Amino acid sequence: MANNNNRKLSREQAGQKGGNKTADNHDQEFFEEIGQKGGRATSKNHDQDFYEEIGRKGGKRSNGGQGKNNS
Repeated sequence: MANNNNRKLSREQAGQKGGNKTADNHDQEFFEEIGQKGGRATSKNHDQDFYEEIGRKGGKRSNGGQGKNNS
């Protein structure tokens, strides 16, 4: 990452710096735990329609929109 001297960091640079610092301070178990917490929170806040919609979007992205179940 380029050194900006006394200039402000861009959002991208600040995010990268924070992410790198977090990765330096925590192990894989930490990231697994927060991922599971996030998954549980998401499932509490969304219904089956939400998951069906993101599944369709993912399918469209992964096969370039080709296939029979892309509506």
